[in-house]
Amino acid sequence: MKELVEVIAKALVKNPEQVNVTETNDSVGTIYELHVAPEDMGKVIGKQGRIAKAVRTVVKAAATRENKRVMVEIV
Repeated sequence: MKELVEVIAKALVKNPEQVNVTETNDSVGTIYELHVAPEDMGKVIGKQGRIAKAVRTVVKAAATRENKRVMVEIV
């Protein structure tokens, strides 16, 4: 899952070398924190959060196939 978040984020931003994903396990499931350069934040979030919502949907769909619970947070 971590690789999936990284690949999607790197395709969206201007500075792919500054994309960093950290994985944290919680009682609810796994949390992926996506860190990008400040100037790329708008590209990852998108207008009215549409791109962020799409990224979360794709990751949740992939996690559902593996019977896992995941959350993606953009930091």
